[in-house]
Amino acid sequence: MTFKILIDDEAQEFLDTLPKKSQRIVRERLFSLEEDPFPGKGGDKELIKEEKRERVYRMHISHSYTTFYRVIEKTVYITELMTIEQAHKKYDLL
Repeated sequence: MTFKILIDDEAQEFLDTLPKKSQRIVRERLFSLEEDPFPGKGGDKELIKEEKRERVYRMHISHSYTTFYRVIEKTVYITELMTIEQAHKKYDLL
């Protein structure tokens, strides 16, 4: 099954500020979610919040960045993209 990827404007702005090599790596990882957005082998994806019908996932990218996303039907919504340090602070808020 192939999923559509949608990136929030703020996440896209963050991505655009990264060095070109990092942008390429992050984009490749984000678009890997087209094929499989759910946690499984590899350990880089994790379900971090599940309340009612809302599930929030996170994926670490290259030991430097983290993205938070939701999967609704056949669409992956990239809601946030940040450094791993910023993400660790955010975990307590979710």
